[in-house]
Amino acid sequence: MTRRVFRRTILVSLLLLGAAGAASYTVKAGDTLYYVARANGTTVAELTRLNQLAGTALEVGQVLTLPGSTPVAAPPVSAAPAPTLPSTGTSSLQGVTVRVPSNLKMGDGFTLRLSGARAGQATVRFPSEVGEDVRKPNEVLKPIGAAGEFLVPGRVVLGKTTPVVYEVSVGGDLVRGQIPVTGLDQPIQHLNLPVSVTNKLQDPARAAEEAAVEKAYARRTPQVWSRPFAPALASARGTSSGFGQPRTYLAGGPVAYHYGTDYPAPTGTSVLAVNDGTVVIAGKYPVRGNLVVIDHGAGVVSMYFHQSRLLVKVGQKVVRGQKLGEVGTTGLSAGPHLHLEVRVRGEATNPAGWMNRLWPR
Repeated sequence: MTRRVFRRTILVSLLLLGAAGAASYTVKAGDTLYYVARANGTTVAELTRLNQLAGTALEVGQVLTLPGSTPVAAPPVSAAPAPTLPSTGTSSLQGVTVRVPSNLKMGDGFTLRLSGARAGQATVRFPSEVGEDVRKPNEVLKPIGAAGEFLVPGRVVLGKTTPVVYEVSVGGDLVRGQIPVTGLDQPIQHLNLPVSVTNKLQDPARAAEEAAVEKAYARRTPQVWSRPFAPALASARGTSSGFGQPRTYLAGGPVAYHYGTDYPAPTGTSVLAVNDGTVVIAGKYPVRGNLVVIDHGAGVVSMYFHQSRLLVKVGQKVVRGQKLGEVGTTGLSAGPHLHLEVRVRGEATNPAGWMNRLWPR
């Protein structure tokens, strides 16, 4: 007998949620109560008690008192009514509230946030990925979190400008929503690299290189970081090629997206881990050069290309800010720089969206 699935209406609060620590804390885009508590060495229950919170929802600009500090009055926040998504039912998905960004750009990392008594029982899919050039499209995802606050990391593949469609299921209940997506509108960058450099694209060792990174992208380990992401260079001097830049490598060659951000720096500059994790790749490859890949858990990996030397080994546990190696110009590179990538379930996201946050918005 076919099981009936009831599609119901769910209220979606468009709430941008970041995290840091102080005697009092002002809520930033990307924050949840759970992650503020974790980042500041306390618990959701203690923050709830200290701040006399009626629930777990936070508003950007809200001031939270942290343990050991004098209570600080939070400024009043006016809440707009949450929009209702189209569905075939007329009642809400009991026990779960979903919060999503109001809009996205291609290449964005983002978070779909679930709260409520049944949030931990939910599963999430992104059916708009079907037919897109992504790994494991429409993968069934379990939320990450505790104490009634959970999230699922998402990503908008480069080249996508159609809405992100998401589905949240709890038991037999299902709700679907969508988030509009815009392009990056960047001009094509024509690198016209010498043949001596671009010949590395035809190196027979490329197959082993691609197999190694695909294996890293497929990892689904528990989240291990508890602090915001930090820059990979202590003092970056701007960027030489931005994230998502469409580019050609040879005159008249095909256009490809730039999956990371390039930070020019002198050879020998320290390359630092952007957050805690486990080294899953540390070796030299034809295109990425001396490469380190860190698995942070939750389907998130960071990648550090073109280094002159490496100081870590596969299997090594590293912490945020730890030196991984030094800037160089190995692989497909025409000058010393660090190419940094942050990938969610294998797809590239803008590294800037992670910096100084526990999660992107």
